Amino acid sequence: MGNAQSPATDQRFIAASRAFSKEELEDLRSLFASLAAQSQSDGKFISLSVFQVYYGVQGALAARLFQLVSRGRKDGMLTFEDLIISKATYERGTRDEVDDFIFKLCDVNGDGALGRDDLESILKSIEQTIFTEEAKGSNSATQNQRIEVFLNSATFSNSKECMSQKDLNTWCSLVPSVRKFLGSLLMPPDPGRPGFQVPKLDYPRDVDSHVLILKEEFAWHIGGALTQQEAESWKLLYHSSIHGLSFNTFLGKISTGEGPTILVIRDKEGCVYGGYASQPWERHSDFYGDMKSFLFQLTPKASIFRPTGANTSIQWCGVGFSSDSIPNGVGFGGKPHHFGLYLSANFDGGHTFSCTTFNSPSLSKLNYITPDVIECWGIQLETGAQNEDNQPGVAKGTVLERFKEDRNMLKLVGLASSSD
Repeated sequence: MGNAQSPATDQRFIAASRAFSKEELEDLRSLFASLAAQSQSDGKFISLSVFQVYYGVQGALAARLFQLVSRGRKDGMLTFEDLIISKATYERGTRDEVDDFIFKLCDVNGDGALGRDDLESILKSIEQTIFTEEAKGSNSATQNQRIEVFLNSATFSNSKECMSQKDLNTWCSLVPSVRKFLGSLLMPPDPGRPGFQVPKLDYPRDVDSHVLILKEEFAWHIGGALTQQEAESWKLLYHSSIHGLSFNTFLGKISTGEGPTILVIRDKEGCVYGGYASQPWERHSDFYGDMKSFLFQLTPKASIFRPTGANTSIQWCGVGFSSDSIPNGVGFGGKPHHFGLYLSANFDGGHTFSCTTFNSPSLSKLNYITPDVIECWGIQLETGAQNEDNQPGVAKGTVLERFKEDRNMLKLVGLASSSD
């Protein structure tokens, strides 16, 4: 099946085939036969148009992916051997092989240099592929602003403003939703396909969507650091413009949820940022939480900062304490009076400093912040997502034990902090 191949290609195909089970190869043969039939090629190859429709990738990225999978030929014919060799490298290869494939994939222009224009083409393709028409909008200026926040987190350290492999890996750690998307393009186009999932935002019908800070593209960005189930549906629990700028109201509204929450802040400087709290917001006189929590930026640049394991200062919730050493309010990381992110109990101020807990910078233009709008979203976990004690979302063991367990999990999936 497919065009005649050279002996070298035959050897590559034989070696690549070993990456799949007999059943997997049969499934891939059936898939190829179906797509080749749609391409009207007498079973010999898949055309670009059929390839693009099946895998659902839009824009310049689709053509670049087809070019790589067909191994640089310009005949417009993707053979069965091409598919197996590419999938074996892209999905079953070593980490270096996968990184190299994704680097070449991001080089949309195919000139060997990964520049800002290439990343812009990637982000436009992502937007065309996964976002709703409402989220895309018709305003090109708005689209450019959305893309700009993701571009702003990229570093171009090579000469001529180009990215190195290390630069790309760092960018992907800051925007894991992009990495998930780029790593799953040849997977079956199922609803749970990594990087293609945009959380459903559940809020009252009488709330104008324009007052919400958390837009669809921001939810996709944050969801890239979560599991598939955690990124399915988020419910608005608190909004300062609706419920008032009140700490007590905030605690009352979020206490109705049992799962993790997402705190989003827009300050008077126009910066948008926040934190994902894996544990409920409950009164504590010290830090608590686990390695699943993280900080994030949304504007002027999009970045996610995971725990480094340097300390256990993850989550803070001080309520009703009279000691100056135990500040009342909510926060993440750092230490009392010098948090990675902190909102005072008055909800009229706070601060954000660089911290080793998340290897994060100050999240705003200024260290001391004045909130403009505060939102909190609850992660809607299904009833089945419970542990042995029938407690949804509650981790077992000491903080240190959970740190070790969660750290090992992150390392296994290659999503540990870029400081590793």
